[in-house]
Amino acid sequence: MRHHQGGTKMALSFATDIRPLFRDTPDVESMKGMGLDLGSYEDVKERAPGIYSRLEDGSMPCDEPWPADQVARFKRWMAEGMAP
Repeated sequence: MRHHQGGTKMALSFATDIRPLFRDTPDVESMKGMGLDLGSYEDVKERAPGIYSRLEDGSMPCDEPWPADQVARFKRWMAEGMAP
């Protein structure tokens, strides 16, 4: 969890907290073929609920499910308003 000086909790951002969770290969490359660019803030924001449900049920990424803390981070990013 990141904090501002003074200890207040800082909202998660796509660039810093979410994008690094998606690996360029195979995650981003394989999903581009399905019309979703996981490297694109706009694409991920637009399709966040569907992405989250697939992360939560373990069907994404293609090789093995994310650890629970990463799934929770994605959910928190959505709850906080999906900052870029």
